[in-house]
Formats: sequence, C-alpha cells, structure tokens
Amino acid sequence: MFTGRRWFFPSALIHELDPDAARSGRRPRRTARDWIVDFACFLLAVLVGLAGAETLRDNHDIPHALAVADQVLGALSCAAVWLRRRWPLALAAVMIPVSFVSETSGGVAIISLFTLAVHRPFRYVAWVGGVQALLVPFYFWWRPDPDLPYLAVLVLFVVLTAATVGWGMFVRSKRQLMLSLRDRARRAETEARLRAEQAQRLAREAIAREMHDVLAHRLTLLSVHAGALEFRPDAPREEVARAAGVIRESAHEALQDLREIIGVLRAGDSDDAGRPQPTLAALDTLAAESRQAGMKITLDQRVTDPAAVPASVGRTAYRIAQEGLTNARKHAPGTEVTVSVTGGPGEGLTVTVRNPAPEGEVPHVPGAGQGLIGLTERATLAGGTLEHGPAPDGGFEVRARLPWG
Repeated sequence: MFTGRRWFFPSALIHELDPDAARSGRRPRRTARDWIVDFACFLLAVLVGLAGAETLRDNHDIPHALAVADQVLGALSCAAVWLRRRWPLALAAVMIPVSFVSETSGGVAIISLFTLAVHRPFRYVAWVGGVQALLVPFYFWWRPDPDLPYLAVLVLFVVLTAATVGWGMFVRSKRQLMLSLRDRARRAETEARLRAEQAQRLAREAIAREMHDVLAHRLTLLSVHAGALEFRPDAPREEVARAAGVIRESAHEALQDLREIIGVLRAGDSDDAGRPQPTLAALDTLAAESRQAGMKITLDQRVTDPAAVPASVGRTAYRIAQEGLTNARKHAPGTEVTVSVTGGPGEGLTVTVRNPAPEGEVPHVPGAGQGLIGLTERATLAGGTLEHGPAPDGGFEVRARLPWG
C-alpha cells in the first residue's frame, strides 16, 4: 500500500494501516518523515531552552546553583524528546513538575503536550493540559516575566496551550479519518468480491441447468433408438445402420455436454429451468423484439455456416447479445446499437455489441455489473473470452470470442 512512499507517512499510521505490521506486535520503526519531525522538535526544544538560559543569565535574582540545575533539567528534557513517540503520556506527565521548576524545559513541555494530543484520546490531554494551565499562574507569580505584564503572560500561555492541543487533535483526527477510509475500502473490496463470487455461482447454476436439459434430450434420443434396435433385431440393414448412426452421434454430443456440465460442477455448483434454449438462429427474433420495444438495432451476421454452430456456442452468443442489448437499453437509450456476429468453423465465433455515447443527460439506472460478470463466466466456461469497457468515442463495447471447431 505504501510502496515507494513509506517515508512520507508517520510510522504509527503505517503500523495501523499495514495489516502485517499490526499483527506482528512489534513497535513500528521510524520512517524518514519521523526522523525529520523528531529532529525538528528536538531543535525547537533546544532553541527554547537556549532562550530560557539567556533569560536566567540576565536575571540576577536567581541563585547560581538554581540556574545551573534549571539548565541541567532543560538538557535532560531536550534529550527526552526522542522518547515522545514511545511514552507520550509518561513524558507529558513528567514534564508538568519539571517545566514548573525549570524555565529551559518549557519547549519540551509544549512538544510533549502536542505529542500526547496526537497519540492518545482527549481525556488524557484534558488532564495534562488542565494541570499545566492551573500551574501557569503560580509559575509566573514565582518567576515573573520582566518584559510583559502578569495578565498578558497568563493569556499568552493559555492561548499557546489551547493552540497546541487543538493542532494535535487535528492531526489525530486526520489519521483516524485515514484509518476509517482504509476500513471502508477493505469492506467495499470484500463485499465486491463476495458479489462477484455470488454472480459467478449463479451463472454456473444457470449454465448447468441448461446443460441438464440438453443432456437429458440427448440421452432420451439415444435410449429410444437403442430400444428400437433391441425389440426389432430383424429390421432392414439400412434402418439398423441409420439407428446406429443416430446413437453414435447422440452419444458423442451427450459426452460433449457431459464434459461441460462436469466442468461447471467442478467449479463449484450445479442446476435451470426446463425450457427450450435459444441458439444463434434466434438472434433475428431477438433483434425484432428489441426493435418493437423502440430500440434502433443494426444486426450484422457474417457467419460462414450458421447451421453448423454448436448449440452451446450459439446459446452463449445469444446470451451475450441479449445482455448487451439490455445494458444499451438501460444506459444508452435512443442510440443505435450494432450487433455483429462473425466467424466460421476453425476460426471461432466473435460477438460484438456496441453503442455510441448517449446524447444529453441520461437518468441514472442502478446496476452492479453482475450481468457482465455472468457473461464473462459463461464465455470462460465455453472456452472463450469476453472483454467489455468504454469505446474510444465515448460509447460502450462488449466483445466475446468463442471457440468453434
């Protein structure tokens, strides 16, 4: 997810967004961005500490030993900045008494409060920030600022504390937003995958039911001719030969259909309605029915030998054209749809359904694309391929290639 851009994200955010890192339980390693931010915080703490040390040198009322202790605490606090990611609450809590007695630790106290607001819930920030705000009046009563009035200093530090907390909470909210968007995207991907699997299963069921009807017809025909031979062993030689030929052909076609239905069952499912199934010859009827419904259709059939098209291939081609016309009627009403069927034995069958972009605004029609998923499954199970997508002119095209021979 972060390939090539990991340095740009905070390590804590990568740890949350990366499932493998989250499951490992290990602390996230600092990224390049973390090192830059931590060094900037350390540099800011040092600059504030140096400014505080300059103030201590100018204030001759403070004993030398207290000034030295103040600077030692400030140096230790600056070093503790590098621990702010690992122990944000502990550092912020420790900095409350330290910053109260050490003027050079003021920058670290602000940085630790900001880190706490980024990494911990608001209740912790409220406690630490509230205690700091309560101690501010006592601090400046104990160490008054030589340049600003007492009330002005109080207001300034309260505003600074509030701004620090607000900024930290804003950063935390942005990270939580990214996490929630991540969760939504994962749920959407899971739901889409489940819908696709369900559509594939339903398509397999429909194909298996169609195969069942065809297979039952073949076996019934075979049984009838075999029974005739059994009960009429004295039939003329020509009739026996003709019946044997029908039996052989029916058995061959039944085996072909059986291979297809076994492929469906191995893929996962079975079972469809016992009604006559369409073939390639029914495309003319389909186009006529669509024209009666108000569609503009151009049917271009250039098949070398339409009668020789296998039933399963013709049925798949019919279903592809039917779904393409349905989608065009829903999403591009009023356009002229072109249905093209070309091919011949040995070179395969190509079915193309194309419509230009609709003119004007088209009302939104809800759809999940399950029909196209089912068509892709049909074409795959028939040994072919199906492609669909926008055309260069802004329209839409569905193109299938099916084996023949």
